[in-house]
Amino acid sequence: MSAFQGGHFQQFIERARARDELVVQPRMGFGALTQMRAGLERVAALPCAAIGTITLDSYTRVGDYQSALQCLNSSSPMNGFPIISHPIEAVRGMLDGVYGAQFPIQIRHGTAKPQNVFQRLAALGLDATEGGPVSYCMPYSRLPLAEAVSAWAQSCQVLAAATEHPHIESFGGCLLGQLCPPSMLIAMTLLEALFFRQHGVRGVSLSYAQGTSMAQDFGALQALRELAGEYLAGDHWHVVVYSYMGVFPTTAHGARRLICDSARLTRAAGCERLIVKTVAESRQIPSVDDNLDALRMTADVAAGELTPIDPASAVYYEEIVFEARRLIETVLNLHADIGVALIQAFARGLLDIPYCLHPDNPGRATTRIDEKGALRWGNIGGLPLPRASGWSANGPGISSSELFQMLHYTVNRYDQPLH
Repeated sequence: MSAFQGGHFQQFIERARARDELVVQPRMGFGALTQMRAGLERVAALPCAAIGTITLDSYTRVGDYQSALQCLNSSSPMNGFPIISHPIEAVRGMLDGVYGAQFPIQIRHGTAKPQNVFQRLAALGLDATEGGPVSYCMPYSRLPLAEAVSAWAQSCQVLAAATEHPHIESFGGCLLGQLCPPSMLIAMTLLEALFFRQHGVRGVSLSYAQGTSMAQDFGALQALRELAGEYLAGDHWHVVVYSYMGVFPTTAHGARRLICDSARLTRAAGCERLIVKTVAESRQIPSVDDNLDALRMTADVAAGELTPIDPASAVYYEEIVFEARRLIETVLNLHADIGVALIQAFARGLLDIPYCLHPDNPGRATTRIDEKGALRWGNIGGLPLPRASGWSANGPGISSSELFQMLHYTVNRYDQPLH
């Protein structure tokens, strides 16, 4: 990678990497300025390497700033921070003395058309956000993919022009991550990173959602790091792992085991950052205390001895790196403009997110969990993969009972009583 130093966000990651310390990060957002600042201050005060998060509310995500403003005026509870509805000077005041080189903050938003959000964070002097033209369109909106691609191209250009060292984390590695094979997650996060680069953003991070098998996930992360080194040579990049994003354990012991396993996986695979879930995840929106507990727990686990990895991960690595490279190259060969290539790939069925109901998703590819707990292709549909990658190209679909069992595979495994 180049000597490019980046802004607050990227430099913080680099300093932690030099210390061989995992960066941990919550998903946290509150409507009121005082609540948001208090949460950030408490994360900043932790002794571990922690990055702050401002997660935006559901109204702001869909551009309904008036409803967000009405909630603020009536002191109604909100599920995130309305960064546009608050006066900009009030937000600057909230950030003053908290945000900086020693405590960077990332804006997390879920927005398919993020132009206004990007303009606001640039005006605030913030340099890091996340999402992507596919990953914030397919699961979160009904917006046509072509409109999302155009909106994200404009947004990247806005951020690149207004911010000296912008950083965008692709959410592509989390697309319905609990039921999407690793090769598709890796292909999507790298394609989105290349899209960001094409539109002027050189600092990127690549996401990956913890799945159903530690050995498969380790092989996948090794594949992701290898491919990132190839496709993003000369750019500044790092990998961020997400604690499991599917149905979460309902018991305290199950939730803690799963969260700790995500830290062990991230550390063993040499990844730089972990988005942490909490023990309270299955029953409520986590409090600040819930988040702090999870951040301390994962930092402690990451500081311990490395977890031995199942040698079977090598077989998964070989399979995943082959499939992911095939998917990436197929898309890149469609058109020089990566946004156009993405649109064409979904239209032709060359990209297909299993169980995603978006109108522009082909919806032919399916997955199954095999006898070893690994997530495999069921039907490959029109994906440019060999038949051996799945049970069949056009075989029978997944029944509702099978889908239910897959969705609950992880929670059932981790909630089992300890012996």
